Amino acid sequence: MPESLITTPFGFDSTAADVIAGIDLTGKRAIVTGGSSGIGVETARALAGAGAEVTLAVRNVTAGERVARDIGGDVRVGALDLADQASVGAFVDAWAGPLDILVNNAGVMALPELQRSAEGWERQFATNHMGHFALALGLHDALASAGAARVVAVSSIANLRAGVDFDDLHFHRRAYDPMVAYGQSKTANVLFAVEAHRRWAADGITANALHPGAILDSNLSRHMDPDVLEQLRTSGRYRYKTLEQGAATSVLLATWPALEGHGGHYFEHGNEAPVTDDYAAGHGVAAYALDPANAQRLWAVSLELLGRTG
Repeated sequence: MPESLITTPFGFDSTAADVIAGIDLTGKRAIVTGGSSGIGVETARALAGAGAEVTLAVRNVTAGERVARDIGGDVRVGALDLADQASVGAFVDAWAGPLDILVNNAGVMALPELQRSAEGWERQFATNHMGHFALALGLHDALASAGAARVVAVSSIANLRAGVDFDDLHFHRRAYDPMVAYGQSKTANVLFAVEAHRRWAADGITANALHPGAILDSNLSRHMDPDVLEQLRTSGRYRYKTLEQGAATSVLLATWPALEGHGGHYFEHGNEAPVTDDYAAGHGVAAYALDPANAQRLWAVSLELLGRTG
């Protein structure tokens, strides 16, 4: 009999403030990538409001500093460009001490034309997966030293659009499609959480992935055709969330005590999502995104791309 899905008291309308109410993070340290805009701001705000020291890992340091001042509390800013492995390495090298919470929140979506990183990797895969993979790998010891750390991978319902094409990760042979590339990178986020938890649970590290929901006020969709966006907004296909609601599931996975030790799962709207192969349903996670063999293979391929063996 399959295990029952994890449920919580929270749902679609819950906000980050609702989820973190009553939780004390004093003495905890957190990193939120992409913390200068969108749900990253509200994730950081909730964590800092509960007493955590929060580092906004951002490309635009000026914007990050502006957000840090707005949030208040112990909020710091670090330069991080996830598409640039040298930047990831510099951020890791600059980190000292334990790390309790890593929220891999930053992302790029639907680049209209094929772009590549310096390594020749398709840019959405390079940013959304490889950058975060290298970051988490580099911060492993800091997470392990915290004793009971959480890693949160912000994925998307777009995982249902595409699995990871191990034979052509970077669109050298197949035709480039913006949403297929995005979907592949978001599936990779889920697979990362599956394998990270398997590998790192013994170190006290819990890793989970999530879909934050469709957000009207996010700049993630800045590369999409405005007419397509407007059609989506008026189609009735999605219920849209505020930024505060969009950050709720990230904050839940980062802090909710009852999830301690429960990893390798995919959540949406505050609860574990069912497995589905129906993208049109607008919810759920693909079986291939949770497949342990796929997760192990992606980890091995990602290490190879980084030129590492472990």
